[in-house]
Amino acid sequence: MVKHTHDSQAKGGKLGPRHKARRTAVQALYQWDITDQSADVIRDHFIETEGSKGVDTSYLAMLISEVPQYCEELEAALEPFIDRPFNSLDPIERAILRLASYELMHQLEVPPKVVINEAIELAKVFGAEHSFRYVNGVLDKLAESSRC
Repeated sequence: MVKHTHDSQAKGGKLGPRHKARRTAVQALYQWDITDQSADVIRDHFIETEGSKGVDTSYLAMLISEVPQYCEELEAALEPFIDRPFNSLDPIERAILRLASYELMHQLEVPPKVVINEAIELAKVFGAEHSFRYVNGVLDKLAESSRC
């Protein structure tokens, strides 16, 4: 079986460059969400500090730039599948859901299963104890509706 560059783990169990980009993007999008900083300033800071750590910096830069630009569209797409107003979700869940919904809707070369698995892993690392289950349920429904 061939591993895709999108997978969270490269050969030998190490985190792949795309996973590292997603992981860093979640942190950047969280910062963007809770501060008044521009996405461009945050992107430049994260690219500068993460560039030499095996991160796919072009993918990271694209995510940090694009997700905020499509924020309203992404939240509208997620709205039917969440059980409360989007802004009442935990900020880290918002960041993960925005990131994953962007990939599901705009990065069609990335298989939905990869997007969802990556989001689950990010929720396990950064989210509350059971947020990965919530993220999984929401993204499964979004994937069904957006990639039919």
